[in-house]
Amino acid sequence: MLGYVTLGTNDLARAAKFYDALTAEMGVGRMMEGEQFIAWGAPGGGGIGLTKPFDGKPATVGNGVMVALRAKDTAQVDRIYKLAMSLGAQDEGAPGERMPGFYAAYFRDPDGNKLNAFIMT
Repeated sequence: MLGYVTLGTNDLARAAKFYDALTAEMGVGRMMEGEQFIAWGAPGGGGIGLTKPFDGKPATVGNGVMVALRAKDTAQVDRIYKLAMSLGAQDEGAPGERMPGFYAAYFRDPDGNKLNAFIMT
């Protein structure tokens, strides 16, 4: 249903390092970039973008906003979480089964945006 999601950042270079590593684990890389933004994904598929706000004001985190990253399997959820932690993410919930058939890990990127990696079986 969703085409892509864009999150704000106050430090594009720092955020790029974080998302370059996470998206590489998921088998995709940068597909578009400019001075103010970078987008990762595959043409014709979903993606995630980061941008310095175009209004020039600081990026802030939306309360209740979260981006979910679909993993291939539980092992990839675990790897994404471990990678995110090694890149300075803040833990919001270690990998595990949340309910039958739903395995997920939750974390915040260096700007405080909430993400999860998940697999539904």
